Amino acid sequence: MQEKKVVTVTKRELVNQISDNLQIKQVIVKDIVQQFLDDVVVYLSSGERLEFRDFGVFEVVKRKSRIAQNPKTLEKVMVPERKVVKFKVGQTMRDIVRNKLEEKENKK
Repeated sequence: MQEKKVVTVTKRELVNQISDNLQIKQVIVKDIVQQFLDDVVVYLSSGERLEFRDFGVFEVVKRKSRIAQNPKTLEKVMVPERKVVKFKVGQTMRDIVRNKLEEKENKK
């Protein structure tokens, strides 16, 4: 079985794409994208939930404490309760991504 190569898109590439698509200066798009990302962090860090209809939901959830195992020493370790950011994908996004990936697989 052949391993899939994962392609990473950077913020710069995203800004360039949006700038090209909307014919807006890159510096303006960069400021907007950065402000959006900063605001997401502010809302999540204040405990708020962000819902983008058809895209998905970002929220902070508590993970219960648990006992884990150090893979090198096999020693049992207590992992304390903590808060983490969770993303739940929206139905429209899920369907589009699934269909596009299936199309890509079928072309091979």
